[in-house]
Amino acid sequence: MATSRRDFVKHLGAAATALTVEGKSGVDQERPIALGPDAKSAFPALNRRTRGWLRFLWDKATTADDWSSGGVPHQWWDDYTNPGVTSYGRFDLQISSYALLLMADQTPAWREVYTRIVDGLASRFPTYWGAIDWLMQIGDDPKRARYPESDMQLMPQHLRGQYNRIGWTANGVQPWGLQPDPIGASGYLFFRGWFNLVLSVYKYVSGDDKWERPFMVTGYGDEQFEWNHSRIADLLERQYSQHPEGPHCENTKIWVSCNSAAALGVYLYDRLHNTRKHRAAESFLEYARDNYMRVSGDGKLESVTRYYDPLVDYKNNMAPQNGLNIAFMLVPQQRELATRIYDAAANALGWRNPGAQVRASAYGLLVARELGDHSAVTALAAAAERESDPRFFGDRDERFGWFFRLNEAYPRGQLSAQMMVAEVGDEGSWSRAFEAPHRDKYEAPTVQGIDFPSLGVHQAWNDAATATLHVGTYAAAADQRGRETRFEVVNLPDATNATIRCDGAPFNRVEVLGRNRIRLTTTIDTHEFQIVTGYGRRDRVGDVGEREGAMVAASAAVSRCSDDPVAIARASVDLLTGRGPSCTCCAA
Repeated sequence: MATSRRDFVKHLGAAATALTVEGKSGVDQERPIALGPDAKSAFPALNRRTRGWLRFLWDKATTADDWSSGGVPHQWWDDYTNPGVTSYGRFDLQISSYALLLMADQTPAWREVYTRIVDGLASRFPTYWGAIDWLMQIGDDPKRARYPESDMQLMPQHLRGQYNRIGWTANGVQPWGLQPDPIGASGYLFFRGWFNLVLSVYKYVSGDDKWERPFMVTGYGDEQFEWNHSRIADLLERQYSQHPEGPHCENTKIWVSCNSAAALGVYLYDRLHNTRKHRAAESFLEYARDNYMRVSGDGKLESVTRYYDPLVDYKNNMAPQNGLNIAFMLVPQQRELATRIYDAAANALGWRNPGAQVRASAYGLLVARELGDHSAVTALAAAAERESDPRFFGDRDERFGWFFRLNEAYPRGQLSAQMMVAEVGDEGSWSRAFEAPHRDKYEAPTVQGIDFPSLGVHQAWNDAATATLHVGTYAAAADQRGRETRFEVVNLPDATNATIRCDGAPFNRVEVLGRNRIRLTTTIDTHEFQIVTGYGRRDRVGDVGEREGAMVAASAAVSRCSDDPVAIARASVDLLTGRGPSCTCCAA
């Protein structure tokens, strides 16, 4: 049968509304079927665990608590994991931002909830409880002569009993003296470095300049210091320029892990601000490769430095399998070095060996997935399911976390936040996120005004090939299912020309609110909206002549297909976007 251009455009529009679940060969024309939030779609979507974690993070970030010197943070903020080292609530804040960064890339046309959560994380950082260790651990630790043997083992042998344990920030020791500003201090990189990373995540998720404006940071004696995001990034650049070995994370220790994280925050900052500050941090990465990695004569990585104390010229080294958190931070900025650490760990722990007894490893799983080591991912994911106690919880099981058999009221924050990174996206998602690939989302059609946490969004994706915004909703609060709700779509090229289908049928409960904005009235439930916006066709396919040529070529191929609208629609989109034929007739 011959296919006219008019027919082709009709088929192309059908691609925005037809089912795209693999294995479906047709559509029930009388009773359209909505894609559920867990169905396989042509576009990214949040799975049920991710949605449950998002709901819990919303609770944590939006429930008011007091991080000032006169208050106490809520008990669900994890200030008890790894006592003495990361047993501070800010580690929960920073690690919780990681999965949110990936979620934002899964649903780039919906960002208001992520923005609110990351802002809740960031706003708790520059507080008394955010910097509690720097403000309370003044001078040498008075208990250092009585440390347990486990702490003593991590110190220079000849200084045991006279040396501060790891995690003791030692504000006030020489040669620096007391430094009341936790950001402006010479040491304490593992505060401002991770804070800069969280602020960079906020900027990418939201597109907003809130943290570019001055804000106050609580220092020693509740003294207040004024900073903004750019000034923190400038300070990090200066410190890396002056100290290629890395700034001190705590007095007197240069941690490779916190330096890797701080450098990663600068890397994302550069992508968002078109700057080149990371060039200074690259000097640290080069120094780390040459000085913080010990390689045997046959080229095998033997150890990674945990920390270096330049005042006593001491390196505390560890086996590569204990440096996977470093590899995780290095992957987006120094993939080769990260892979070297990971391979040594995977070989030592037998992750690729069939039949090996593999134990759960959060960062092992994250790096294995990021690098595409599928056999290790299979083994480590199975171990996590066995050992790490994944659970839905709450009155209607609407929240999710990892409980680690700790018999606690809430999922362990730092450890759960690590594990959740493996639930979002796919291979390479972590590295791609730090390239900030969706910076066009700030001008693209966007969903806003969602009544979260009653109504949730599991999919929000602009398909430029068909100029269609795909929006998938679900009842985030089961007791609200069926209730009427409204939301808006903004940044439309022309609101009066937008056409909408819901669950495969024409949708007319729409108000035009302005030249670029519409409002939809629907119900809190599982729905699939396809909103033909007219956004992005020319940008992605080329100029008009190129698009016409693509349409003609696709039309000729589609004309060999059957009358099945799903097959025709899928073939049209696949050919037009360069994904290749999705049916045998198009391949003929």
